[in-house]
Amino acid sequence: MEYDQTKPVHASPEDSWHGVVAPDSRFIPEPSRYHLYIGYFCPFAHRANLVRVLKGLESAIDISVVKAYPKGEAGWSFPGANGPDDTYEGSTADKLFGSKYLHEVYFRADKDYKGKYSVPALWDTKEGTIVNNESLELLRWMQTGFNAILPEGSPERNLTLYPSHLREKIDEVSKWMTRDFNSGVYKAGFAKDQAAYEKGVIPVFAALNQLEQLIHKNGGPYVLGKEITELDIMAYPTAIRFDVVYVQHFKCNLGTIRGNYPVIYEWLKNLYWNVKGFRETTNFKHIKENYTKSHPDINPYAITPLGPYPDIEDTVNLNLSSIKPGVIAHPAVLEQQKSLPNV
Repeated sequence: MEYDQTKPVHASPEDSWHGVVAPDSRFIPEPSRYHLYIGYFCPFAHRANLVRVLKGLESAIDISVVKAYPKGEAGWSFPGANGPDDTYEGSTADKLFGSKYLHEVYFRADKDYKGKYSVPALWDTKEGTIVNNESLELLRWMQTGFNAILPEGSPERNLTLYPSHLREKIDEVSKWMTRDFNSGVYKAGFAKDQAAYEKGVIPVFAALNQLEQLIHKNGGPYVLGKEITELDIMAYPTAIRFDVVYVQHFKCNLGTIRGNYPVIYEWLKNLYWNVKGFRETTNFKHIKENYTKSHPDINPYAITPLGPYPDIEDTVNLNLSSIKPGVIAHPAVLEQQKSLPNV
């Protein structure tokens, strides 16, 4: 794949980072040179970590994991930020610098940085800076950026999530998936009035209706059929959080995946239980507690619901042709769905 190497990695304190790891880049692929900062709660960090595991880069790129809560004014923290008893299962220390807060890492890269202290963030230990903190960019170039350090002929080296014969469809679907599903749950969840909420939530279910039909048409086990693609990596982090968080916390309750979208649910369960990397990168405790304990305006008592139970069921039926696709037939949802490209 070709990348724009003329784009500044970090143009200003207001800018994020846009570097690319590639053999002809400023950031060349080398084992143990790079370090990935993530939060298991974050669907966007989930994308980058998924690619890391799918590509077999666990030993080449280590991770540091921030706590799921609290965020506070200082941003995401690491265990120990508030003393020796400040622990959180599944999170780690900042393995590079021993930082208390993620913002300290950002200020190492730019002492005047004025943007968000977000995850994911890929750090270069050789140049002492952030390479990239944009999940969609990481999703795209991490597929090939480290191939030179992977065994020649290995499945991991040969894996591409953006195959040439499917790129047109991937590009088409990713536009509405990103806008209406990945971002749509946040538009609904953070709405400040009824009109904004309805404007946000209707496209979410139009996108789910469309995704249900798309997977069914292509026969699974992946969104576009037999090959795993970027669309699976983009859809999974939002879908795995949907029933356990977004339905109740973000009021996306026109339906549930397990109750209303049987095709999506079989696709989701298959990824979680049968495809290496998906279950390993999914932490339901971090996911549920982050959302429910980080948004006092939405959930002022920070109570984390026990359900649904189980987080995800363990039976998988990949005979998708035998399943009647589900649909949320709310009139506004169906009208919105008409605006999406045909599956």
